[in-house]
Amino acid sequence: MSTWRLLRVETHNAFMNMAIDEAILTARVENHVTDTLRFFRWKPSAVSIGKFQTVENAVQMQNCKQQGIDVVRRITGGGTVYHDAEDEITYSLVASKESLKADDIADVYERIYTGLTRALCILGVAADFNEGGAKACPNLTVKGRKISGSAQCHRREVVLQHGTILVNVNLEKMFTYLRVPWAKSCMQVVSIARRKITSLYDELGKNVSPAELIHALREGFGQALDLNIVSGELTSREHKLAEKLFEQKYSTADWNLRGRSGS
Repeated sequence: MSTWRLLRVETHNAFMNMAIDEAILTARVENHVTDTLRFFRWKPSAVSIGKFQTVENAVQMQNCKQQGIDVVRRITGGGTVYHDAEDEITYSLVASKESLKADDIADVYERIYTGLTRALCILGVAADFNEGGAKACPNLTVKGRKISGSAQCHRREVVLQHGTILVNVNLEKMFTYLRVPWAKSCMQVVSIARRKITSLYDELGKNVSPAELIHALREGFGQALDLNIVSGELTSREHKLAEKLFEQKYSTADWNLRGRSGS
């Protein structure tokens, strides 16, 4: 049984959330910390884009500016994601492939999704792992509708995977901020998305509190990956690196709009 660190739940803006994830990844690659689980929230709400995406094609920038929605570029791949301040819990997992008993990227996704599937089972939702394909990262679905998506970054046999769990979903709000090039209107996208996206509220017919979901996630990962999960904090080294990444990378237009960074 492996011992992993679980960080306390925190809420940050988009730029600090992504800075913390990268700081943990760097610390783990350098063997300064153990494998780590983190659950967090966003304030204000935000849009995150994949490392290789073009902002103009993926985000309704004017709408985001008008409504005070952060826009941040991730170091992971994948597509554009709307992160609602109230209706989502985000997880990040930083671990070595060895500790995950995974040989390749597909194995990593499958191992991590066993924890997510177990967590939703604890809450009473039967979810299925979807392997994804050339145009989509693996995800978790309930009766064919997506409830959790994720993306990865790999450095020296260590993986960062972070992803969303939709507690509730307002599709009209979501697609006010996400750009879908082929769509003639927001409502055209929403009508299609209703058949493809779901949430815990939609599946259970009741609200699930953040505390309930986080407890289920902790139990799910622990059971599925055979972990001894111990509460912990960021180290001073991680704090300092996160602050540096926040200032010099994630809060800069060079990174968020153009994907360029000196860090």
